[in-house]
Amino acid sequence: MRLLKKTTLVLSLCLFCCSPFVMAASHEHDEHNTKSYANRAHHMESQISQGVQLSPSLLALLNQEMRLIQQGIMDMVPAIAAGEWDKVSALGQKIKESFILKQKLTDAQKEELHRVLPQQFIEMDMDFHKSAGMLAHAAEMKNADVVNFYFYKMNAACVSCHGKYAASRFPGLSKGGKVEHH
Repeated sequence: MRLLKKTTLVLSLCLFCCSPFVMAASHEHDEHNTKSYANRAHHMESQISQGVQLSPSLLALLNQEMRLIQQGIMDMVPAIAAGEWDKVSALGQKIKESFILKQKLTDAQKEELHRVLPQQFIEMDMDFHKSAGMLAHAAEMKNADVVNFYFYKMNAACVSCHGKYAASRFPGLSKGGKVEHH
């Protein structure tokens, strides 16, 4: 019973904290339907790469990957709350392995990514995917506390990376932005 209360509290906090991401996802979906591919690629380039020049095909894959990760994380919330450990584990494993980037990148695109992306971005990405794998393993063990820990860690990694590398897209996460304390 105590574990259930703790899990419910953590998931409630996650839902409260993730609501801006849901609204951002809705906004991004609307933009996706109304902007041309060239405009979206330019938009993504200026917001995600922070001065790093990526090819349009690589930007499109990265954008698609981010949407799939976001959807996977959002799908985890009710699955964790329901104790659907097989589903949570499968979602964590998909995120760990990358939904598409590892499967669809050409050798030239892999070389481009490693050549132009800052080392810290690559390290942050590796840590994020490692946390997804640890979440998947914890779900296999049906350990709600550890699953929630890695879910939090993944969400914190998203916030940290977006604040550093996509601040123009997520101005509320900008380090230089005004932060109000309550």
